[in-house]
Amino acid sequence: MNIRRRSAFALLAAASMALVGACAPGNAGAPAGAPSAGASSAAPAAAPYKPAVITLGTAEDSKGPAIPPEGVVKGGTVTMIDRDDFAHLDPAQVYVNTDANMGLLLNRGLTGYKRIAKGEYKLVGDLATDAGTPSDGGKTWTFTLKDGVKWQDGAPITSADVKWTIERMFAPFVTFGPSYIQQWLTEEDYKKAYKGPYDGKELDNIETPDDKTIVFKFKTPHADANYAFAMAGYSIVPKAKDTKEKYDQEPVSSGPYIIKSHVVDKSYELVRNPNWDANTDPIRGAYPDVWKLEFGQEALQITDRLVADSGPDQTAFTFYAAVPPERLQQVLDDPNLADRRMISPSPYGNYYYFNLDRVKNQKVRQAINFAWPSKQIQQTLGGPNAAALPTTILNENTTVGYEPYDLFEKTTKPEGDIEKAKQLLAESGTPNPTIVYAYNQTPVQEQVTVVIKNALEKAGIKVVAKPLDRKTYYDSISQTKNEFDLYWGGWGADWPSGSTVMPIIFGPVSDGGQNMSHLNTPELSAKMKEISENPDIDAANKAWMALDKEIQEKYTPLVVAENRIATTLHGSKVGGAEIDPQQWVVSPNTIFVKQ
Repeated sequence: MNIRRRSAFALLAAASMALVGACAPGNAGAPAGAPSAGASSAAPAAAPYKPAVITLGTAEDSKGPAIPPEGVVKGGTVTMIDRDDFAHLDPAQVYVNTDANMGLLLNRGLTGYKRIAKGEYKLVGDLATDAGTPSDGGKTWTFTLKDGVKWQDGAPITSADVKWTIERMFAPFVTFGPSYIQQWLTEEDYKKAYKGPYDGKELDNIETPDDKTIVFKFKTPHADANYAFAMAGYSIVPKAKDTKEKYDQEPVSSGPYIIKSHVVDKSYELVRNPNWDANTDPIRGAYPDVWKLEFGQEALQITDRLVADSGPDQTAFTFYAAVPPERLQQVLDDPNLADRRMISPSPYGNYYYFNLDRVKNQKVRQAINFAWPSKQIQQTLGGPNAAALPTTILNENTTVGYEPYDLFEKTTKPEGDIEKAKQLLAESGTPNPTIVYAYNQTPVQEQVTVVIKNALEKAGIKVVAKPLDRKTYYDSISQTKNEFDLYWGGWGADWPSGSTVMPIIFGPVSDGGQNMSHLNTPELSAKMKEISENPDIDAANKAWMALDKEIQEKYTPLVVAENRIATTLHGSKVGGAEIDPQQWVVSPNTIFVKQ
């Protein structure tokens, strides 16, 4: 598994299961759940997906216990089966969805997402009494800790722990994890600005006037800071029990479970934390008494076990092992599996980036968008059950304030509009341009490349296909002086806002960076900074969506790619299993064992 923060390829490699190859670096292989070539297409397409609704909760919403799923039963032992052990347990080092999912069993933060009903969530206070109070135009954020929140040893969780948690994230040994809060506190290279609390130095703009109150004073306004604090990387670490590097394997629980045993790369057993109080926790149901986590199984093995549903596997499920191509049609066609299937599209944005340093004529870029064979690519990847066809840069499934637009008529002409493309090419002055298309050399991507090449050449565009090694794919395309014109890449929002997408994929241009199109103008940078600092979060979300369309109209830096759809199974005695729409893994918060 290649871990690369929140980039789509890393998270897909981490979260998409069997298809390690499938959604590994550089769009390797088939998408999650794509059927194999020649598979029957008799199964009906999945029911229309409804994006999650995420709103801001109140202090009342922030009270525990969590809202139970229908038919919930407490007690019993549940087993989670997956391929890989978790890379990190120290929250400061967590920036991958699978590690974050494990963290829900052990850790708590200031804020988090409360499930109201299937597909409906509220941002609420987790350890805090509410989702935070902004002041000074959004530069200052104040949180108050709940009464009765404790560590696993019974010690109270205090504001000093919260302050310490953020300060330790500046330490040199923390090399992964999110960096939003740190950057906002310093507004410079945060690793140079402050080295962490271990030498006795503190950050003056994190204040703790008493044991329950924590105040963050940012340099500029950040209306969505309470969403940032909901990230797993900002879960709280006890000041008195911080073991620095060792904490990554020896965490202290503030959540509903503690680690009873761990055999590296093989298993975990979790048991109840006696000092966790459900009445303080609006997020985690913690219904099973015992969690067993089993590693070393590939998706095909896991799927076959869950299909067979025998013995202990009746109380088993998987966080992220999707049904592999060779089993998808069987699983979709079997009515006996209907109530054990979970289907969800990816929350990550996928794109075919233009290298604007090389493809400088916008009409050529627009022509390629119109000629793009979206429907044919979808069919190559397995059809509507395996991939959807989005039309916007921001992902509709996880963007608050999402508003659709279809600039290049994908909805009405998903197979492409060759005549429109030819017209634009004629207007460009280069009716027969040559495009160097770099792709990950896997069997499925070879097929996709043929589809793309055929479509673009019908419009008069010569395509020179350049296969790249999957191990170094992203390294190759992320070089600023690369010799390619077009290539796939992706990114996932850290919370449901354009503020964690646009400033990154259209941010600084550097070797190894995430701005694959090299779109970087003073005007765009100023506009993104203005939106990021808007204290009105609803207005900011609306502005991000407007900017999405404006970028495609004014610059056309990319082609919006297909959106993968995952199909996952669980055992017949597992209740409450749902794919989290933001993390694209099965959440532990609602899982229970049927009696």
